[in-house]
Amino acid sequence: MKSTKSFKKILVNLGEKLAELRVKKGYETLKEFTVKYDLPQIQYWRIEKGKANVTLKTLVKVLAIHNLTLQGFFSLVIEDERNI
Repeated sequence: MKSTKSFKKILVNLGEKLAELRVKKGYETLKEFTVKYDLPQIQYWRIEKGKANVTLKTLVKVLAIHNLTLQGFFSLVIEDERNI
């Protein structure tokens, strides 16, 4: 059971970081962002809220929008976790 809680926490952390990146890019609303980049709105909302298991394909697509590599993204996530 502990691993399930840990996994959910990871999903939430990833979603929060993606939401932060979206806002930094100038998109206050999720709808603006998903329409601009042709992403499924409901699914992306679920990813940002940590309610969906993001696929590697989707994550790479979204990170490309932000000009980030997987390594760069996860470095940001790890840095945030250390600062908590």
